[in-house]
Amino acid sequence: GVGSYSITTGLADKSEISFVTDKKQNITVAIDGQQYEVKTVKLKDYRKDRSLKRTVENTIEITPGKHDVKVTLDGSVIYNQGIFVSAGESKVVEL
Repeated sequence: GVGSYSITTGLADKSEISFVTDKKQNITVAIDGQQYEVKTVKLKDYRKDRSLKRTVENTIEITPGKHDVKVTLDGSVIYNQGIFVSAGESKVVEL
């Protein structure tokens, strides 16, 4: 028998968030209390053409919706606020 199956295309239920600073740095990001260790993208590289090469080192995959985001650099909180990401959105936060 053939059976039934479904095909899902696109990234409907996934979004991404990346962070940009003056120079590439290691940061700790807490999203809704879950911690991630990532690197920032250098601002100059991002500003050039407004696109960035997303890698597992600099991008966190998150679910669409509202999230509390806290970024720590060298023990100091440098970003702490709520954000909203749409389905399939790649959000870039300049720190």
